[in-house]
Order: sequence, then structure tokens, then C-alpha cells
Amino acid sequence: MAAFASNLTRENSAAGRSRVAKALDGKVVVVTGAGRGIGREIALLCAAEGAKVVVNDPGGAADGSGTSAAPAEEVVDEIKKRGGTAIANFETVAEAIPASKIVKMATDHFGKLDGVVNNAGILRDMIFHRMSVEAFESVIKVHLMGSFYVAHAAARLFREQESGSFVHFTSTSGLVGNFGQANYAAAKLGIVGLSKSIALDMGRYHVRSNCVSPFAWSRLIGTIPTETEEQKKRVAKIQAMGPEKIAPLCVYLLSDAAKDVSGQIFAVRMNEIYLMSQSRPLRSVHRAEGWTCETIANQAIPALKPSFYPLDRSADVFSWDPI
Repeated sequence: MAAFASNLTRENSAAGRSRVAKALDGKVVVVTGAGRGIGREIALLCAAEGAKVVVNDPGGAADGSGTSAAPAEEVVDEIKKRGGTAIANFETVAEAIPASKIVKMATDHFGKLDGVVNNAGILRDMIFHRMSVEAFESVIKVHLMGSFYVAHAAARLFREQESGSFVHFTSTSGLVGNFGQANYAAAKLGIVGLSKSIALDMGRYHVRSNCVSPFAWSRLIGTIPTETEEQKKRVAKIQAMGPEKIAPLCVYLLSDAAKDVSGQIFAVRMNEIYLMSQSRPLRSVHRAEGWTCETIANQAIPALKPSFYPLDRSADVFSWDPI
């Protein structure tokens, strides 16, 4: 009998440890663009780690056209099959009022909100001189403005409860560079500035804000041309990097274990996690009497030029195979 009681105690203790070990127990999380790809994997893992999840996705095509309830509903169904809790939301993040309704759904259904993952995105790639104003603005609205709208709606809640975590998605297209993505790169680098400002402004209220730059195959990446052998090889490498590799870092950043992590930029590439640099001075030149165009050309630029950044693309900087 004593042995049975001892075994039962150990089993109960193990069950307790299993419950406590869930990173997001009791939390409510919004994940935008969660119907497919990276967002889907984040939503599934959030739920598996104990969170109640608002699965937001209007179900549009990669360029933002069209709508469908199916992607978000399918993720919610999958979460429920696995024993989790989730609701579907079909609002667009590209307008302020619909975006605020995503946050309102979380509080209406679950009574609170603890974390936001700003993952929603579209692509409208085009070489710069051929890019339309509409193509530029539409990408900015979904990525940059969408991240602002959802974060801004959540910020007042986070301020009142003095807690909360934002995870925003950036890209090496903005951090490093890429061809034909002026709209996407501008939005993604803008998100870095937005995240840093949120971290600075809301740190006093114990609110955190970080960026994640993912390397993973998704339907947006699926728009990359595959006309040449080089392009085909590049896409094949990306296809090997599943979106499920991105989710663990995002869940960590939403959890209380990350309470001291804010204002940072991370990149995830297969099993690699990178801490990305942020702009700081590299070199300086000084001239007591001030500068003229001539002295800048003859002295300042030659002194600074060795530290110029080359016009690299993401593939140039991350030139080795993912591991």
C-alpha cells in the first residue's frame, strides 16, 4: 500500500510538472495571418503550450486578393482536435477598425489578452521602377500599418494590466536587402523601428516587444522566381526549412521566461537562432574648421569608404546551407 501511495505521489508530481511546464498556461494570444504557413505553426504551438488563441486570417491570396474563412477555421479545428482552445477571426489588419476588432474578440471571448504575434503579410514584388503606387501602399498597409493597428489596439490593455508581449515579423529583405522588394523591405525595416519604439515606451509597464526574421518556406516565399538553375537551387534550400522551426522562439518570447527580453531582433534559420545587429556608428571623421563638398570628397569619403556596406542581398550574407 505504501509503495502504491509512493507511486501515485510520483505520478501526480510528474503530472504537475507537465502542467507547469507549459510555457503559455493561462495566457490569451492573438496570432495574425495564422491560417497558413508560419502563422499556423505558431498558433498550433501556442495552443499546445496552454494558450487560448485567436486565429486571425482573412484567407486571401499571397497578393492579398480574395477572402476565405477556411484557412483560419481549419487551424481552429486542428487546435480543438488536439485538446486546445481557439477561435477564428477573419478581419483584415490593413485597416484600423477591423484590426481593433481582432483584439476585442480576444477580450470578449477570453476576458483578457497577454500576447500578440504580428505575422500577417502579403507580397507584391516588382523591380522598383516598375512598381505601382498601389503595390507599394498595399504591402505597407498590411505589414507595417497592420502591425501598428493591432499593437496599438492591444497597447492600452497591456498598459492597464502592466504586462504583455509583442512579437513582430521582420525580414532580411529589410535588414539586409533583396531585389524587387522595395515595398516589402520598407515595411519590414519599418516594423523594426516600430518594435523598438514600443519596447522603449512601454518597458516601464513591463510590456515587451521583439522582432523575428524567419527563414522558412511559405506561400509568400513560393512567389520567388524559379527560372534559372541558381534560382531553383535557392528555392530548394528554402523549401527544406519548415515553418515549424520558427514557432518555438515566438512562443518563448510570449512566455514569462522572456520577461527580460525586449527590443531585440532575432532570426531563425532551420536550427540556428541569430541575434541580429542594430544600427550603431561604424567610423567617424572630424575636421575642426568644418566640411566643404571638396574636403568631403577628398578626405571624408576616402576615410569612411573602407567601412561602407556592400549592396548585399540576404542570400549573399547567409551564403552557407542551413543546418
